[in-house]
Amino acid sequence: MAMKIRLARGGSKKRPHYAIVAADSRMPRDGRFIEKLGVYNPLLAKDSEDRVKMDAERVAYWLGHGAQPTDRVARLLEAAGIKEKTERNNPKKGAPGKKAKELLEKKAAKEAAAAEAAAAPAEAPAEEASAE
Repeated sequence: MAMKIRLARGGSKKRPHYAIVAADSRMPRDGRFIEKLGVYNPLLAKDSEDRVKMDAERVAYWLGHGAQPTDRVARLLEAAGIKEKTERNNPKKGAPGKKAKELLEKKAAKEAAAAEAAAAPAEAPAEEASAE
């Protein structure tokens, strides 16, 4: 059985409140779970003690038994010091899109043309002076 430590959403519309649960990965997000490990309230300030509350001992137990935390839960565990930090890198996310690349190419072409035009008149008087 593939186990996950994940968030189960509760709360009303536009007022989310999450339970941190250990569940079978085949179960629905808000469906059946095996054990409730804590709560997460994203509406509270980031420095608030009540924002994330979890039973660290039980989380460590489930991690020891092969449960895989989801991305968001992994970040919560890293902040709590239960799990060691992993470096995340998504270089494609920061790369400019197709439209932005086209705009950059147009801008570079305009700048090259402007530099060429500025260099041409400066060369012309120098050539005339040397011809005399």
